Amino acid sequence: MNLFYSKLLLVLMLLPLGEGLKADKHPLHVSTTELNFNAKEKSLEISCRIFTDDFETILAKQFKTKTDLAKPAMHKAMDELIKKYMNAHLQYTVNGKAATATYVGFEIDHEATNVYLEIDNIATLQSIKLSNTILYDLFDDQLNILHVEKLGTRKSTKASYPNREMSVGF
Repeated sequence: MNLFYSKLLLVLMLLPLGEGLKADKHPLHVSTTELNFNAKEKSLEISCRIFTDDFETILAKQFKTKTDLAKPAMHKAMDELIKKYMNAHLQYTVNGKAATATYVGFEIDHEATNVYLEIDNIATLQSIKLSNTILYDLFDDQLNILHVEKLGTRKSTKASYPNREMSVGF
């Protein structure tokens, strides 16, 4: 587990539960999107990490259906919902041109869901602009973090609700 998630888990464990706050809910609303430039494959490999309980809640609310990301029998149906949600809530501009990500899949990792996407035909990476509204339709205190890595150089930025635009240049 990397340092960020270790610290996040420590903070969540140390926060006192207030009046009316259920013990099974977390008080922090954050998602992390990582973009890695793969020069050999000429692609951007994207992973989004979202708290599973929040993600299931918004998918059920938006698509008006039962959701269970951990249930193997529902995996194919959840793939379709996640693909639609991610396409609606992430828009990319790479090197000044609009780009579309291809949905690869998802997996559960403890209390988070990792969603994988990819943008092909990226010969070089000079700049990335990301419009990210993941969970903005559920929380007005949502924080979305962006990490971009290119040839060993890592740059990060963030956007808090209602701001959605994030940019990184190399």
